[in-house]
Amino acid sequence: MRQQLLDWWERQGRRSPEQKPWMFTADGRWPASGEDLCCLGAWVAEVMLQQTQLQVALPYWRRWIAAFPSLEALAEAEEHDVLLHWQGLGYYARARRLHQGARRLLEPAGAAAAGAAADPFPRTLEAWLALPGIGRSTAGGILSSAFDLPQPILDGNVKRVLARLIASPRPPARQLAGFWQLSEQLLDPRRPREFNQALMDLGATLCTPRQPRCGACPWQGSCAAYAAGDPARYPVKDASKPLPFQVIGVGVVLDGDGRVLIDQRLNEGLLGGLWEFPGGKQEPGEAIEATIARELAEELAIEASVGEELITLEHAYSHKRLRFVVHLCRWTSGEPQPLASQQVRWVRPEELGAYPFPAANARIIVALLERLGGEAAGAP
Repeated sequence: MRQQLLDWWERQGRRSPEQKPWMFTADGRWPASGEDLCCLGAWVAEVMLQQTQLQVALPYWRRWIAAFPSLEALAEAEEHDVLLHWQGLGYYARARRLHQGARRLLEPAGAAAAGAAADPFPRTLEAWLALPGIGRSTAGGILSSAFDLPQPILDGNVKRVLARLIASPRPPARQLAGFWQLSEQLLDPRRPREFNQALMDLGATLCTPRQPRCGACPWQGSCAAYAAGDPARYPVKDASKPLPFQVIGVGVVLDGDGRVLIDQRLNEGLLGGLWEFPGGKQEPGEAIEATIARELAEELAIEASVGEELITLEHAYSHKRLRFVVHLCRWTSGEPQPLASQQVRWVRPEELGAYPFPAANARIIVALLERLGGEAAGAP
């Protein structure tokens, strides 16, 4: 089975510098067996690919490496710039943890754990697991990709492949130990880097969630789900619960000089450290205008007149669905205070692009600039 997979991958796998630049040497070669690659590139790629598909993550990876080409450049960067280069990828805690991890590795204790002062990147699973945001699969991906070390992986693609291979009657999350054991048994110890890449590519290109291309699969003859006649049934999933739904009132507050008020979220949760327009959850029976006025008073200690609606949009996260109802507001009194945030700031509307915002807020910015541009065009 190892040879079948590797033979397929050598013909059909995603193995060009345009698809996975971090998997190639500086002079554009696929690495020889046991040859080291740039660990920073592999680390950033593995973290980005935790929650993002390759074709989406690739341009972000290129921009990130251009901005932070070394561990030192990343460690010395301001968090603001780190988040700005991550903007649009979501799950922003990943960016903050990369930033924290870079600083950790350059500390004396981190360098000692890596085993060599000249190279701060660890060669052991335990050392990687000690860094923020690194789980066993991410650590295994880094070690096998960068250093060709025989560490198994178990990302979403691999779980799906293995669940179908054995026609597992239970969700992978309910039997992780067995799935890790299977991934470790299958791993080719002589070619771990290539085997893990092949296994991920198999899940991403053939053994897809819907309409798997079983006729082209090198493991078709060994696959229990294929033999059972319905591979798309696997992996088995627990019954999903409906996502909670909330309405959020948002105030785009303008002062007399045309500046807009934004605040920076606390460094916790999925969107920690990002900037946003102030607002909060609508209470039962509460008019949305009252929600916005109340949130501005509670979170920023200001009073504002809530004006016309700017935009309404919906956004789904993994754990909830939100509807943002956004109104233009005019600041009337009170010095803005960061009562529920890190800091607040008055900025010119044209400067908003210099701040990292969540994806939903990006649409609010576009609507605001269009509205202000239209008003300016209509002014006498």
